[in-house]
Amino acid sequence: MRYFLIAGEASGDQLGAALMEGLRHLDPEAAFLGVGGPAMTPLGLSSLFPMDELSIMGIWEVLPKYRHLKRRIAQTAQAVIDAAPDVLITIDSPDFGLRVARLVRAQRPDLRTVHYVAPSVWAWRPGRALKMAQVIDHVLAILPFEPPLMRAAGMTCDFVGHPVATADVAGPDQAQLFRNAHGIAPDAPVVLCLPGSRRGEVTRLGPRFDEALIRLRDRVPEIRVVLPTVPGVSGLIRDMTRRWPTAPIVIEEPDEKRAAFAAADLALAASGTVSLELAASRIPMVIGYDMAPLSRLIVGALLRTDTVTLVNLVSDTRAVPEFLGSRCQPGPLALALQDALEDPRLRGAQLDAMDLTMDRLGKGGEAPGVRAARSVLQAITAPR
Repeated sequence: MRYFLIAGEASGDQLGAALMEGLRHLDPEAAFLGVGGPAMTPLGLSSLFPMDELSIMGIWEVLPKYRHLKRRIAQTAQAVIDAAPDVLITIDSPDFGLRVARLVRAQRPDLRTVHYVAPSVWAWRPGRALKMAQVIDHVLAILPFEPPLMRAAGMTCDFVGHPVATADVAGPDQAQLFRNAHGIAPDAPVVLCLPGSRRGEVTRLGPRFDEALIRLRDRVPEIRVVLPTVPGVSGLIRDMTRRWPTAPIVIEEPDEKRAAFAAADLALAASGTVSLELAASRIPMVIGYDMAPLSRLIVGALLRTDTVTLVNLVSDTRAVPEFLGSRCQPGPLALALQDALEDPRLRGAQLDAMDLTMDRLGKGGEAPGVRAARSVLQAITAPR
């Protein structure tokens, strides 16, 4: 079969690569077309254009490139129509992928369409699912409570597992090597600082997280702070942290990041998927997040849940403390960090919630890419 896949950012590229491997396993004659990045291209995808053209976040970043993006949407939709694939699979990045799907559906209403990663309608803007159902037939969900929400909107949906549940994690040997390499004493608590992967998040949360860690260090002087980062913001992080009194160890390499997670005793993190990465490594955490005042007001009015931390949502607990919006301040963060470090009862509750989360996300089961591939093949062959 011929599969047209569209990924728009690094996380979608990784999901797309795993899906392609799964499809090739189940369908050895699989042929791939579309848009992807460095993870998907070695598996046989010749990208229409560089995927990083689509990795744009925020209104002010999008506006200058709006005309160019519209041309890319039209180009991609025409490429789908010309290629006449068996299925169109859009992966995350709904602002681009679903616009392509809408143009394609107008000319090829018979073409099966699949979207990988359900929109977070459980958190806000439930109407997005109904709008998506106009152009998408089937959804691959990575959170176990999402399929009923997608089905209620008129799409079929399968939970296919979350990649974090089957990802490799480092062990005690790598943790010890990390401590040795950075001169961290055996009894010194290692605290991860994770202020986000986008520039706006880092500049907004970074100083507050640093101040919270200063206050924690006043109470627990022996802590060592480690700040894993990613290429897009590593320069900003290094410039910013040179002025931080906590003087964190900044790391960027993926293998060193895995080792740091294995060595860590505690984490202060921005809200997002990173909470699941921390859960996979069984690291107690405190979550903080804030945004620009207008965005905070809008999102606060639309929010439909009392927690946005994925560990809390998947485990159906509230074990992980979170401080959102105006509550994301150094004082409360520092107190919660100290409790998470020193209170065995609170640490135990978090660890139990993390273990339950990983079980529910598919730990120990079939790889999500294979599950997703099987779901796609079933969706293609199912009667309308």
